[in-house]
Amino acid sequence: QVQLVESGGGLVQPGGSLRLSCTAPGSSLNDHAVAWFRQAPGKEREGVSCCSSVDGSTVYSDSVKGRFSIYRDTAKNTVYLQMNALKPEDTAVYYCAAALGLNWSLEHQAYDYWGQGTQVTVSS
Repeated sequence: QVQLVESGGGLVQPGGSLRLSCTAPGSSLNDHAVAWFRQAPGKEREGVSCCSSVDGSTVYSDSVKGRFSIYRDTAKNTVYLQMNALKPEDTAVYYCAAALGLNWSLEHQAYDYWGQGTQVTVSS
């Protein structure tokens, strides 16, 4: 069982930046694909970005491409989501998810482990 812990959410003005962190106390994320999903009120959960456990490739949804960046710090056993040029429509609860040995996916059914979520609010 892998426990995922997210942090870094908060309130930010449009155009601002936030960095989310996902770590797994007691487990290694290095052999897991790790993805970020988000869910806004009344909307379905959306895959935002993923980093592969196989070849290190990264994938982004069209809605965040060019603004968000996902990367690993293997020494810290942490995966980050750097979010720049934030828009009000980025407001959501952001979840970290992991799957052992998965290459990559932005489909929530592909992931076995989920964090509790962290709120991101973009508003002036």
